[in-house]
Amino acid sequence: MTGLVTDREPAVLVLEDGRTFRGEAYGATGQTDGEAVFNTGMTGYQETLTDPSYRQQVVVMTAPHVGNTGWNDEDDESTRIQVAGYVVRDPALRPSSWRATTTLEDELDRQGVVGISGIDTRALTRHLRERGAMRVGIFSGPSAGMPVAQLVAQVAASPAMEGSRLAEEVSTPESYVVEAPEVKRFTVAAIDLGIKAMTPKRMAERGIEVHVLPATATFEDIVATAPDGVFFSNGPGDPATADAQVEVIRRVLAAGIPFFGICFGNQLLGRALGFGTYKLKYGHRGINQPVLDRATGKVEVTAHNHGFAVDAPLDGETVTDVGRVRVSHVCLNDDVVEGLECLDVPAFSVQYHPEAAAGPHDAAYLFDRFVDLMAQHPHGRMSA
Repeated sequence: MTGLVTDREPAVLVLEDGRTFRGEAYGATGQTDGEAVFNTGMTGYQETLTDPSYRQQVVVMTAPHVGNTGWNDEDDESTRIQVAGYVVRDPALRPSSWRATTTLEDELDRQGVVGISGIDTRALTRHLRERGAMRVGIFSGPSAGMPVAQLVAQVAASPAMEGSRLAEEVSTPESYVVEAPEVKRFTVAAIDLGIKAMTPKRMAERGIEVHVLPATATFEDIVATAPDGVFFSNGPGDPATADAQVEVIRRVLAAGIPFFGICFGNQLLGRALGFGTYKLKYGHRGINQPVLDRATGKVEVTAHNHGFAVDAPLDGETVTDVGRVRVSHVCLNDDVVEGLECLDVPAFSVQYHPEAAAGPHDAAYLFDRFVDLMAQHPHGRMSA
């Protein structure tokens, strides 16, 4: 591992509304842009950085001290760091973990991820909470000395998150299978919209053979796996752009195949049921979001990473083309829809991440609920 870094290049963070923060380069030196979002987790930064849902986003860590457990070869949620940029206040001087194989900064540098350190991340977070998520650029080295007006113009010209189609960019190009380690009970076709590595692992632990399919998979591709259930994963981008995937879900529901979706998959189920989606002011990102399970009255502390949400009535039941639907979970911070349950077809979804590799694990039971759903509806495969 590399020793203590003592000489850093100057860096500047520029928001599209013109506010700037000056600090020091962290990770690779250069320039990057994306949507500025903040993450409230105090642990699990490796899982955050490698989560495909963070594609095209510059992540601001609200925890002031980042990097003290270094980087290891076991905790990645995908094959690479996915974030567009990284913002921390106080980088660890050196890692302190027997699992670490390198430092966080060295890994950021190796993968070409431009970051900034030494800025007031609390002030930046408050600004984003008040003004909303917005485009941002990080400039380090020589580019940090460019006129601010020029940097703002460059940020303003970068792609916006609304209208973005990103799932195909992070999805697997080829199908693959994650086998159940012991007795196989079910087969699930999992559509990879930006799936995290821990998700098929959590299903495999429950006796599910998981066929992970690309984001472009058709209904016929799904049926070819002879599935007992269909799963739609988390992923980046605007759900309003995913018309093809929404149509696939409609056919899954019509066939009576048990369905489970998380995060992006929840938003796409909402669209398939006839609901709209909308962009949140600054989204939910972190591992401490309180969600109410309305069926049990239990409050779960959950892991989130989403900037869009389903626009569905919070109270009562809604009649859709496939029958009655109700909102099953809500966020206690802002009443955002956090789950949908179909009452007349075997389908449900949640907006958060039950696999939660970095914790918490309050929602892990949802995979068991999926198993129960497949056990209760074994006709789904034959109906296809």
